Amino acid sequence: MKGYLAFVLHSHLPYVVGHGRWPHGAEWLHEATAETYIPILKVLNKLAEEGIRPAITIGITPVLQEQLRDPRFKSGFKEYVRNKIESAKNDQKEFAKLGFKRREKVAHFWIDFYSQTLEYFEKINEDILGQFKKLQDEGQIEIITSAATHGYLPLLLKDESVDLQVRVGKEAYLHNLGVKPEGIWPPELAYRPAYRWKPPVGDYPEYDRAGVEEFYSKYGINYFLVDQHLLKGGKAIGTYLSIFEGLKALWEKFQKEVNIIAETERKPYKPYYAISPNRDKPVGFFTRDPESALQVWSRDWGYPGNPNYLEFHKRHFPGGHKYWRVTDPKADLAAKEEYDPQATRGPLEEQSEHFVGIVEGIVTSNQMDERPPIVVSPYDSELFGHWWFEGPGWLYLVIKKLNARGNVKTVTLSEYFGKYPPVEVVTLPEGSWGEGGFHWVWLNENTEWTWKHIYSVESRIYPILDELKAKDGDDAQLLWSLLVRQLLLLQASDWQFLITTWSARDYAEARFSMHKENIEKLMEIARNFLREGKLSNRDFLKTLDEKAPLFKEVLDKIFKE
Repeated sequence: MKGYLAFVLHSHLPYVVGHGRWPHGAEWLHEATAETYIPILKVLNKLAEEGIRPAITIGITPVLQEQLRDPRFKSGFKEYVRNKIESAKNDQKEFAKLGFKRREKVAHFWIDFYSQTLEYFEKINEDILGQFKKLQDEGQIEIITSAATHGYLPLLLKDESVDLQVRVGKEAYLHNLGVKPEGIWPPELAYRPAYRWKPPVGDYPEYDRAGVEEFYSKYGINYFLVDQHLLKGGKAIGTYLSIFEGLKALWEKFQKEVNIIAETERKPYKPYYAISPNRDKPVGFFTRDPESALQVWSRDWGYPGNPNYLEFHKRHFPGGHKYWRVTDPKADLAAKEEYDPQATRGPLEEQSEHFVGIVEGIVTSNQMDERPPIVVSPYDSELFGHWWFEGPGWLYLVIKKLNARGNVKTVTLSEYFGKYPPVEVVTLPEGSWGEGGFHWVWLNENTEWTWKHIYSVESRIYPILDELKAKDGDDAQLLWSLLVRQLLLLQASDWQFLITTWSARDYAEARFSMHKENIEKLMEIARNFLREGKLSNRDFLKTLDEKAPLFKEVLDKIFKE
């Protein structure tokens, strides 16, 4: 055995339960469960049954954990799957009548797929999270946490907000999975060291910020992940700084305050400790390997672009099933040819073999005297199954082939970290894995207005929260909990991402605005309560409590501490 491969899958969706269904809302969660979470569970269990330990690391964000536990998701998912089965049956009848024999066969494929999905869901007592927990408890996989609602930590106005996102993320994991998390997936792999920080939006004074890693250290998290350009100390800024003044000012301020010398020879095949200048709380981190990631992610030559694979973008309505194959990644939708599930077996065998060879080559080329190298390959979980329907099958074959060949072994991040802890301490620059390597995806001319509102709320809410926490009684606890929940939802990085990418811009803008309005109304109720000792608008509070019960048990515990 020459080295290790760490697959890291990041599972995340914004809080959509109780906030719309189709085309944007709970249907996102239903699709991801049917097409990604259940297929990945099946792959992991199949490997374990064959005596092969998958040893992958899977991040399940706290906000996703809460949704997977929600009874509304469970009943809604069963209804969704039954509708998919029924629509596939209707498609089959339609295609038979029109003489589309191949599409008729694919419709039958979808009937089987969703029937088996429903059967599996009921077999596991509708407990997706519990199945991942079982695999972790058995030592087959590792689950890591994230910030509570995937807040974009480097740009939040207050250190109290970073603390809250990390603390609730840790406590929710403990509550849902029964153990403390060893690692954390930073939202968007974003990082900011400690320095004298000037908010990029609004007229707020600069002040000394703590490094993000200091909050990980505070809550007992051993490691996090970063993109490669941060390890190298590169600026990787692209062209965006020149067209958006707020972002340019933020980068110039960082450069002035933090003196980091780029180290191009530093390699991503071992963990390091990250520490901010003049601070004393280092935390370990792993670095994304770009070479292995490119083979899967690349638009031009990545595996999902194989002509035989299922085309994601072309659907048959009204049911929304897919009956066409990629054909040519650059072809328009009208030129897509019909899908044949049997034709995917050859490409899956070839691509899994190719990937194993790439990883073995990386490991062979990066041997280190003191420890075997680790290749860290992180991806969004939804790539496997949802975006790339054949992805779970590819994952299964890669792990199985690595196990058979024995040159590279799959490993969880905490397992490697325990065996080969870091010895080098480095200071990382600010940035993310988003386009341009900095914060542009989340802070730009289309999203600046959201940060103005976030900063306005952050600048006013914490004194109210402190006063409520100092009081006894159920009313104070309810108000405090509702304010915290709405604040965390307002801070979700999803809203800026969806606005920037135009993928669900109207939905994101409406959701953001709704949470802002909820907070303003809650703060008004809280001020009156603190002044007069009486709680008003109980119907509004009850409705809000029932609509968004996420982190309720965790926040009740924190309130009483």
